[in-house]
Amino acid sequence: MAKEYVYEVVKKVIMEVLPDLDSDIISIEKQLKDLGANSIDRMEVVTMSMEELGLKIPLMSFAQVSNIEGLVDVLTENYN
Repeated sequence: MAKEYVYEVVKKVIMEVLPDLDSDIISIEKQLKDLGANSIDRMEVVTMSMEELGLKIPLMSFAQVSNIEGLVDVLTENYN
């Protein structure tokens, strides 16, 4: 349950950071850079998602994240 909720929050944030993106192409296995996000955009997605979920997670926790699912997993682990 929590993972689906966190994914929806992340997807909403991605749409805010990348407003020209078609929401249909966002899927959990994609990488943010494949969606056209530069490093600043990716950082914004992480920090805004944490804010939206009320989380404070060290940014190093996201160092090994390679796709949206990895991001959702790190956020979900700390959300429960």
